[in-house]
Amino acid sequence: MSETVTVRQNTVVAAVIGLGSMGMGMARSMNQAGLDVVGCDITPDAVDRFVANGGRGATTAIEAATDADIVVSVVVNAAQTEAILFGPDGIAGTMKPGAVFISSATMDPAIARDLSRRVEACGHHYLDAPISGGAAKAASGELTIMASGSRQAFELARPALDAMAAKVYELGDAAGAGAAFKMVNQLLAGVHIAAACEAISFAAKQGLDLDKVYEVITASAGNSWMFQNRVPHVLAGDYTPLSTVEIFVKDLGIVQDMARAERYPVPLVAAALQMYLAASGAGMGRDDDASLARIYALLSGAKLPNTSGGSLA
Repeated sequence: MSETVTVRQNTVVAAVIGLGSMGMGMARSMNQAGLDVVGCDITPDAVDRFVANGGRGATTAIEAATDADIVVSVVVNAAQTEAILFGPDGIAGTMKPGAVFISSATMDPAIARDLSRRVEACGHHYLDAPISGGAAKAASGELTIMASGSRQAFELARPALDAMAAKVYELGDAAGAGAAFKMVNQLLAGVHIAAACEAISFAAKQGLDLDKVYEVITASAGNSWMFQNRVPHVLAGDYTPLSTVEIFVKDLGIVQDMARAERYPVPLVAAALQMYLAASGAGMGRDDDASLARIYALLSGAKLPNTSGGSLA
């Protein structure tokens, strides 16, 4: 790894913890916008790639966050966010006084509210800011951010938000609202992916030309953003993960838990979740979420293209 670069004077310093497909793009977008960005990840190769692209690298979250005005956490879930903040090597006690912590993980709104309370008790600010748009939008600085928090948290986070997002929705003055909006989005996204995979596999079972099915449906009322985006993965037989099955095992599980607590029925979520669980149980958990089509094919005998040009039974 390259040596840490001296902090640029009179420049907002931002730390990004988690340089995966989303975090890397977000860090690079902020760097390109003129922020002084230091990246940290459990995978040293990810940090090296960020440094090679002009960023600064850190080996620990504490090192990354110590001098940062803004800390952007781009990890998988609430448990990882909790560990970053309050674990044995947590940053809550070492962050710069008055800095803002931007949490981008998808989580239960109640957990977001609790983390916010605890971070603020340490003298920092917390912005509940889940993201949507995928790796391509992260790389181009065109994410959608669903954020809630205090007015001061928004003001402090503004340089990072402006660099990372095309749309920043300010959804309330307290943490939890952003997380709740994200869960509505994930409910729809998860169900729509499952529906798209069910439909294209059903078409395959009918012996239809799948390329023609895609052409017709994307020009018809049955189309959805997820059908248009995910079905090409199936047509190409390419399940390289852009968004994994496990993400929706997690997120639809959160939706189901929230709904159970409210005694609210979510039968479509429940049905979709079973398909994600089936795909994960079949060893596809780290594959692209379009892998649900493969589960339908395995259950029905429908023939789908695969990467070797054959078909899945």
